[in-house]
Amino acid sequence: MITCHLRYEIDPSQTAAFETYVTGWIPIVTRFGGTHHGCFLPHEGANDIAYALFSFPSLAAYEDYRAAIRHDPEAQQLWQLSKETRCIHRFDRTFLRPAMQPSGGVETS
Repeated sequence: MITCHLRYEIDPSQTAAFETYVTGWIPIVTRFGGTHHGCFLPHEGANDIAYALFSFPSLAAYEDYRAAIRHDPEAQQLWQLSKETRCIHRFDRTFLRPAMQPSGGVETS
């Protein structure tokens, strides 16, 4: 499994537009075989940082998703929204893998 962690720098005056944008990806990710773990908007502290996380079974499955969304009308509408409102200043994408406890648990002395 591979998890994509997105860190956004957003325009605080366009938080509502950004919320529409970021939550719009939830059904798209699901439709293309991913699991969306949620979107996280500023509440206290920095008012221009937001996050989203979603997973795919493999990096290859994520690449298939990336190829498919290039032609997806809903994805294109979301990109247009972000372009028109300029709600996103920039974003960073990091790929994570789960750290799992080995089977059998932790040995104690």
